[in-house]
This record gives sequence, structure tokens and C-alpha cells, in this order.
Amino acid sequence: MNFTRWSARLPGTQRRAAARADEAVSPAPPVDGAGAVPQARAEKPTDTDEPCATPAVDDLPVREVLDRIPALVALVHGPEHRIAYVNDAYAAAFGPRPVGEPAAEALPELDEIGLLPLLDQVLRSSRPRTVKSRKAPDGRSYTFTCTPVDTLATSEGGGVLIFAADVTDHAEAAERLRASERRQRETAVTLQRSLLPQELEEPDDLRIAATYQPGGTDAAVGGDWYDVITLGGGRTALVIGDVMGRGVRAAAVMGQLRTAVRAYARLDLPPHEVLQLLDGLAAEIDPNQIATCAYAVHDPNEGKLVYASAGHLPILVRDEKGTIHRAEEPTGPPLGTGGWMHASGSVPLGPGSTAVLYTDGLVERRGEDIDEGVAALENALAGATGTPQVVCDRLIRAAGVTADHDDDVAVLVLQHPARSGPDEELFRNAALELLGGVEAAPRARAFASGVLTSWRFPRELHDLGVLAASELVANSLQHGTPPMRLRLRRTDRRLIIEVTDGNDHLPRRRRAEPADETGRGIAIVATIASNWGSRRAPGGGKAVWCEFALPGVT
Repeated sequence: MNFTRWSARLPGTQRRAAARADEAVSPAPPVDGAGAVPQARAEKPTDTDEPCATPAVDDLPVREVLDRIPALVALVHGPEHRIAYVNDAYAAAFGPRPVGEPAAEALPELDEIGLLPLLDQVLRSSRPRTVKSRKAPDGRSYTFTCTPVDTLATSEGGGVLIFAADVTDHAEAAERLRASERRQRETAVTLQRSLLPQELEEPDDLRIAATYQPGGTDAAVGGDWYDVITLGGGRTALVIGDVMGRGVRAAAVMGQLRTAVRAYARLDLPPHEVLQLLDGLAAEIDPNQIATCAYAVHDPNEGKLVYASAGHLPILVRDEKGTIHRAEEPTGPPLGTGGWMHASGSVPLGPGSTAVLYTDGLVERRGEDIDEGVAALENALAGATGTPQVVCDRLIRAAGVTADHDDDVAVLVLQHPARSGPDEELFRNAALELLGGVEAAPRARAFASGVLTSWRFPRELHDLGVLAASELVANSLQHGTPPMRLRLRRTDRRLIIEVTDGNDHLPRRRRAEPADETGRGIAIVATIASNWGSRRAPGGGKAVWCEFALPGVT
């Protein structure tokens, strides 16, 4: 917009313009002042030719300036650093110092904080040096700057100017911040450890050990966790996960996920269905928080590890021959991302095998590809023998994990031992295929009785086992479909009886009315057995099982 055209219309504009025009054409006033009108705002003329009388820096009295500086200043000279000068602030902090005395005797405060070797270094190199936030004997903190001075007219050579700035407030604030960070880290570590299992469950067929090591830095306490869950029927669930992020928040999210995993595991669902439920829960807990997780189930009857992974690193398995297997596929996105259907995979885990589940802190290093770390872990696992705890410790050492590691680490090692001799007699299996028909129940009772007699069980346990097998087979004959199988298994702790069939419908315990002719089988099994349950089989159908604790086993 052109304001010039509009400015002529503003009030007073024309009068001001006319006044400026009159001044431009009016003659200058007479020199003698006759007839002149005195100026209303006459000012005394100034002589701009004379320079301003401002003192130069070179003319300032140096000693007077140094005496008034609030910082501590001292000047020493020669190899013994004899005192040439201390200012008033220095004398107020540490007392007056005699001129000419060596610093080792006259400046004990500098000796106490270790500054004398620095004076020697500055004098030799002729280069300034600074030490930050050193606490002096007066209880205050100073930052000392030592500058070489070559203009001292002394026979002993040059000197050093010591300048100390009081940084006590900054040092105390920094210490309070560090203390707060330490407390926060201690809180996160305490919360993290309290949410991890205090004692691992001990399955009959596996030997398990786990290690958790928090990172050494204040920010390196994250949400790594692991768990071992006995599912019943000889099956065991193994979990490891890592919540992204650091501190108390990550540990709290980890605790919620671990609790949810234990609840979902009791449903005895396939691994991919458990991760599907966890994915939705993670999004509800915090939409901005994601986590990786691997969930695996070991069934000693199948001799393999069935697993599902949500963005987690691959499980490593060393078989009885020493060959390393990497369980890479299938792998879905991390928990909390949503919109993905997870899938289950499997890897062999027969007698004599060792499996390792771990978090990224064990294999991830700055400047290196994570696949290199996994490959290095494979090499370490190939040579790591011994008990699960020994294998844990060896893998930690091989990965170079120390107390000041920059990330937290969780490792879970499980072994399926190859048993021989007397131990082999404590772990036995027997199975019978049932074709159906009226003869299936008597055949099942006779088979169970013969097996339990050969295993030399006490009469009471023998009779309870035969009754449980008869009721489970009867339930399968009435509500299930072929193929059907009766399986008996003993460990060093329990007797397990399991019946499988082709029907997906899971039985439930209910209270039968006096007039009902059916519905009492599962109630009888639940009453006489130590534990019972059912689950859907991965290939379709279901399995119903019960177990009895062996005498003398608590």
C-alpha cells in the first residue's frame, strides 16, 4: 500500500509540510544578531574536534583491577612457584599468603586439590590448563584456570597466573541432579528385579537358569524380563521380552505384560494366540510403548520347541551333536503395533539339547550389525558346556557384558538332559491308539493297569491312575471323535495321563444333578487328581490330561 498518497490527508500534515518549506527558503539570521529572534531551544555548542577523555585499557592499574575481582587470583613464578601476588578475594577465602614463599609450603590448598603438578605442566608447556569443579578446603567448589605468564622480570623464569571461579552453586545443583538420577535408577532397578520371578519354576523335563543384569549407566535400566511357566501335563512355557524405553515407566509396563503372559499361559493357547492377546493389551497399556517378545512351549512328548516371536531376536538351539539351529521364522512386528496376525513355528529340542533366549543387550553393539552379534553368540554357545547357570555365565562373559554395560541384559538358558541309567527309569512313556467302539474302555483300563504295574507304583496310586484313565477315555468316547489316543507318562515327580481326540470342544467341570446320567467323569478326575486341564492341539482336536504327585514328592 502507498502511504505517501494518503499521508497528505492526515490532520496537521499540510501545516508541517509548509513549515519545512519555509525553513528551507528563509535567509540565515544576521551574524550581529540585530533583528534576530532568539532560538527557543538554544543549546551550547560542543567541540567535536577534541577526543573523548576515555582511559585506555593499557593505562588501567592492573593491581587495583585484580584486587577488586570477586574471583580468586594468584600469581606464582619460577620452578618452585613462589608467590608473587594473591588478590583480596584469595586472601579472604584462604587467608593472606606471604610473598616469595614456594607454593608447596605457602599454598597448601592448591596442593590438597592436586593443582601443583598442573602448574609444573603449564610452566613446561607454556599452554593454559583448566580443571573443573574442584572442592577446596573451604568447602566451596572452584574451576581453576592456569595461564602461563612470560612477562615476569625474574631471574627464575616465567610464571603462572591462577584464576579460580566459584562454581559452588553449579556443583551443588549438579550433585543434586546426579543424586536424583541415582535414586531414580535405584528405584527402577528395584522395581525391575521385584517384577522378575524371584525363583524360577522347575519343570520335570528341563533344567533352566536365567540371568538379568541392569545397565551400568543411569539411563540403561529398561524393561527386559523373562519367565518360566509350568502348564501342566509336562508342558512348559518360556517367555522373554524387552520393553522399549528406560527407567521406571519401562519397568512398570514390563510388569503388566509379564502378569498378562502368566494369565494367558494358563489358557494353554498356542504361542501365536498368546502373542495376539498380548499385542492388543500392549496397545491398551500405552499406545506409544512397544515391546518385543518371544513365547515358546516345550512338550516332552513332541521333542520340539513351538514358539512365536513379536519382533524379538531368534532363539538359538544347540542339539546333542553340537549343531546350532537358529529359529528365525516366523517373526511378526513388536507388541503394540496392532494389525498383524502372528504365526507359530517350531525348532527341534530333543534330549541333550540346549536353547538360549536373550534380549538385544547381549548382542547389540554400537557401530556393529546386530547379525554379527547373533553370530558371535552362536559361536559362544557352540563351545559353552555345563549346567544352564554355567552356560549363562559363559555367554555373558563371551559377549563382553560388564558392570558398566550401556544396556540391560536378560538371558534364559534351558536344557533337555539326555538321561541314562537309573534316571532313565524315572522317565517313562507308554501310548495306546483307541479305535473306538464298546471295547475301547476295557482295553484302556487293561492297558493302564499293566503299565502302572510295570512301573511299580503303589496300589493306591495304581488304582487312581486306572480310574482316571477310564474316565478320560469314556469322556472322549462320548464327546470326541477319532483318532483317539491314551498316553501315560511318568517323571521323577508325577504321573501324567492324557487322552487326545479329534474334537475341538473342550470339556469343563460341572455339577451333575442326581437325575443326570452323564457329566460326572471330569468331576471325578478333578477330585482324585492333583491337577487336570485341557487344550486344543495345533493340528486340530484336543487333549485332556490329569496328573498325580508321586509319593514322597512335595
